[in-house]
Amino acid sequence: MKKILYTILSITLLLSTFSCSEDWLDVNVDPNNPTNTLASIDGRLAWIQHHFLYGQQVAGVRSSFITQQLTATSTGTRDGMAAGWNAGTAINTSPYQFFFVATAANFPDLENKAIAQEAWHYVGAVRAIRAMGFMLMTDWYGEMPYTEAVSESVTPKFDDGKTIFEGCLQDIDFAIENFKKAQGEGAPSLKSGDSWNDGDVDKWLKMCYGLKARWLNNLSKKTSLYKPDEILSLISSAATSNAQSTIVNHLDLVSDNVGDVLFSDPLKTSIAFNSVGMNTNIRVTKWYTDLLTNFDNKGIEDPRADKLIPWAQFNHGEFVRSAGVDMQSDIRINKGPMGTSYNSKNESIQSNGRTVPAHSWYVNTADSERWGDTIYVSHRGSSIGYHGDTDDQYKA
Repeated sequence: MKKILYTILSITLLLSTFSCSEDWLDVNVDPNNPTNTLASIDGRLAWIQHHFLYGQQVAGVRSSFITQQLTATSTGTRDGMAAGWNAGTAINTSPYQFFFVATAANFPDLENKAIAQEAWHYVGAVRAIRAMGFMLMTDWYGEMPYTEAVSESVTPKFDDGKTIFEGCLQDIDFAIENFKKAQGEGAPSLKSGDSWNDGDVDKWLKMCYGLKARWLNNLSKKTSLYKPDEILSLISSAATSNAQSTIVNHLDLVSDNVGDVLFSDPLKTSIAFNSVGMNTNIRVTKWYTDLLTNFDNKGIEDPRADKLIPWAQFNHGEFVRSAGVDMQSDIRINKGPMGTSYNSKNESIQSNGRTVPAHSWYVNTADSERWGDTIYVSHRGSSIGYHGDTDDQYKA
């Protein structure tokens, strides 16, 4: 009888152990059939932040080609064509793709759920990002769906820039209003889902005031719409130091190899790295380097120039700052600037009938007219995550 009792007790304990170990499966209402209504607001916000930033920074990088701050080693690629003002459709798809598909599509569900839970700081966060996102859209594309965007309409109407601009101002005001509210009892803390400010509401508020000041300052100073006193008042409430600012930190991790759902880029690296720093074909232009090193032809150098202009190391020690590609010259129609290679050996090598010193950059081509293209330095930097390197200095 005792054996039977011990056996029953053992089975009971065993079953209870397995039952406890699988409690994590019950975190969702229906774990086998996930839907958009089941995602938690704190779990959704970080992804909204990530994809908005990706769209915003991709737009910034693409704009740098269109405005000829950057150029490429090929005139036939997406970026090279944009730098030559012969842009294809691929140059403009990513910003709205990341915003509408991966960011804005989440706004209604998150906001409705946050209101139901009285999680007012999440309402503020989603409205702030909504304002930033649609302001980016109208800056880039002009007319764009706004009032009917991410609604049940499959053919939302296009709104003009004035409607979107004024709507974004209302959104940022609504964000400020909600950030000033106290969270409801039991509402998830903003800290648990905020990848930008770690739940610091004051930083969100200062960011919102700064954004509104910037947007109002873009209005024409020749009309009554421009209100300098209001702008100055907003600036006084905005961030005045790094400690008060929204600073998004990025990580270079070996484990960051899952890839984004829309792109295969790492998730935790800087989007500027994903768009520029991981590529070997991007160069700065003379117009851009002149702005940084000889502002207004007065010999004034921007203190950030050394960080914004790439450098290359020659002869195992000497660092040389990149020259800018002269977009008004004939270099691009003469196949320049060409990509470079690096002699990593401790001895000289031969390349197309010439001697390349040890630890030096060179252009691997028989066209001697292009051998001097080593003065144009790639933006490429290495990484331990994406590239699997141990040194952040790129050497081909």
